[in-house]
Amino acid sequence: MKKVVLLGDSIRLFGYGTKVPELLGEGYTVFQPEDNCRFTKYTLRMLFDLKNEIEGADVIHWNNGLWDCTELFDDGVFTPEEEYVENCLRIARLLKKITPNVIFATTTPSRDDYEYTHNDKIDRFNELIVPILKKEGIKINDLNGAIRKDKMKYICDDKLHLSPDGIALCADLVVKAIKQFD
Repeated sequence: MKKVVLLGDSIRLFGYGTKVPELLGEGYTVFQPEDNCRFTKYTLRMLFDLKNEIEGADVIHWNNGLWDCTELFDDGVFTPEEEYVENCLRIARLLKKITPNVIFATTTPSRDDYEYTHNDKIDRFNELIVPILKKEGIKINDLNGAIRKDKMKYICDDKLHLSPDGIALCADLVVKAIKQFD
């Protein structure tokens, strides 16, 4: 029985995480927190509280970014770029101590008219972190590229979260990424 851990923001919590356990099927146990992992600093803190639950994982699939690059007050992103990179590196290194099989999912886009999270910032955060995580031996699951192909179809009316079609697409991609370690 392989143990899989899913960590991530609401794209996981209300999105692909609702389908992945069923799609993985027998032979897998899946742990994912009932809480939204929100932004990187929050996820980093959660790793301490979740250490017993994630211990012994064979594969960890993780995403962070939407909260980090959100602009709520017109004064810049919630998490500065340097802090985002540093937090992601800390998370990656801690997860690699649990298992060498760590997957990072790129931050999914928003619809172009979403007020608080802009795709140029999302793209910038993905461009910054992906090469750094690859050097750390982290596998990349490009959820952004998949959703970007048809944002109107894959993002729901709130302009940020996954639609049922987006959930299905991302869940399939997450399962494929996890099963590469079989």
